[in-house]
Amino acid sequence: MNNETYYISLKDLVETLHLENCTPEVPIDSVRITQTEVNRPALQLAGYFDYFDSGRIQIIGHVEHTYMLQVGMERSVEMMERIMAGSEKSPKPPCIIYCRNIWIEDEIIELANKYHVPLLRSQKATSPFMAELIRYLTTELAPRCTVHGVLVDIYGEGVLIMGESGIGKSEVALELIHRGHRLVSDDVVEIKRVSDTSLIGSAPNITRHFIELRGIGIIDAKTLFGVESVKDEQEINLVIKLEEFNKEQEYDRLGLEEQYIDFLGNQVVCHSIPIRPGRNVAIICESAAVNHRQKKMGYNAAQELYNRVTNNLTAKRADKE
Repeated sequence: MNNETYYISLKDLVETLHLENCTPEVPIDSVRITQTEVNRPALQLAGYFDYFDSGRIQIIGHVEHTYMLQVGMERSVEMMERIMAGSEKSPKPPCIIYCRNIWIEDEIIELANKYHVPLLRSQKATSPFMAELIRYLTTELAPRCTVHGVLVDIYGEGVLIMGESGIGKSEVALELIHRGHRLVSDDVVEIKRVSDTSLIGSAPNITRHFIELRGIGIIDAKTLFGVESVKDEQEINLVIKLEEFNKEQEYDRLGLEEQYIDFLGNQVVCHSIPIRPGRNVAIICESAAVNHRQKKMGYNAAQELYNRVTNNLTAKRADKE
């Protein structure tokens, strides 16, 4: 697994969120956004700059703009200049976004051109726009890694199948596709940590929808089985590790205690499945996915069996007494 630092091009942000560029003279192609947090500079417009993180995207909403009109353009220009100029310790903002299609005064545009800070505008209300922006930044700038495995959507549960090369992961994925499930990625899975409890898996662009089958070669799952057989990304809910059967090793036969695997600091339930001739691994993966969903809904079959056995033994002791 490998971790990298990612960024978003401001140009991509403008195109994705359909923003209007109010300073076309300021280049945006080379501007990189590296922070998921955004800031509404209400306190800064009032003159308080302690702990101000100028490296964040700055959002101007109705409240900020109304305050600027009340204090006057001279004072507003002075504060906006401090925001845009940056310093040796604090970088300039990557951009300033006005919401609600607010009119931007010429004096502010002149400042932006002077300090090369792009001014953008959205027609959306401030709170919904900020929610959409933060969601986009959180997803695109999430910590990520790549793992060797196959990711399949089984009944809505993202199942990451791992194991040594040649053990049959791709063949299992092919059988699952035949059974109506959807392939997300074969061979290499890119994992993003979008929250403390959520990992999103996807395929690299170059290998998306392709499966490698030893003895046959590369097949295109989307072309062969239809668009309903593939999916671009999926939350990872369960990991299944395929391994050669070892008669000297003890395997979990009840499942009372969950085993976990760590990805980027997040824990995911993990099952180790021994491979032997005649075992239908695809059906085992299906059953594991359904059982995992059942546990999330509050029913644990292993715990239910344990309770029945315990109650039966208790009842027998009571009868003897």
